[in-house]
Amino acid sequence: MIPGVAGCLSLMEEEGMLANIKAHCLVVAGVAEGLRRQLSRIGVMIPADLVVAGGLLHDIAKTQCLEERCNHARIGAEICREHGFDAVAEIVAEHVRLPRVPAAPTASTLVYYADKRVNHDRVVSLEERKLYIIGKYSNGEAARAVAIRARLEIWHRVEEIIFAGLDLDPVAIDQAFAVDVTAIPDLPSGDKALAVAGGE
Repeated sequence: MIPGVAGCLSLMEEEGMLANIKAHCLVVAGVAEGLRRQLSRIGVMIPADLVVAGGLLHDIAKTQCLEERCNHARIGAEICREHGFDAVAEIVAEHVRLPRVPAAPTASTLVYYADKRVNHDRVVSLEERKLYIIGKYSNGEAARAVAIRARLEIWHRVEEIIFAGLDLDPVAIDQAFAVDVTAIPDLPSGDKALAVAGGE
């Protein structure tokens, strides 16, 4: 089962998601959905409901893990599974670190990439986001900063896969590109979602 926008917003409330994290999730979902729409125009069909739900719920456990210092991707996936959202759980589990880079875009790669392009609730370049991550997690240690930067190179490989067939420069992805997912009526699930993949 894949929840609609209303179901995702309800689960955010149920889990006590902080307002700033909710704002981040709304923009991530909007960027991921904007990319999905662009891909649908060239025949790459990815279910709209899965992309939107994955974007909205990718940080569903972030508030809890800020307090408890847990792995928010793993706990978030567990929360989704408890609600019967198995396909969304996979996206949530992979949004911090992809286990592999697929040959073609998927719902997981769209949400993963969108998350890397959104700093708080602002769309930024990959480089700006990298600098933020390095500054936050390197503790001022040069060796640690180098290791983090090397680990983040996967971001560019994912970007290349997403944009390979698009007549769109990644630089064009800005705040205005993000779709207002709260304005999307709840989408049908599965194959029906593919039928509305053009979705504007």
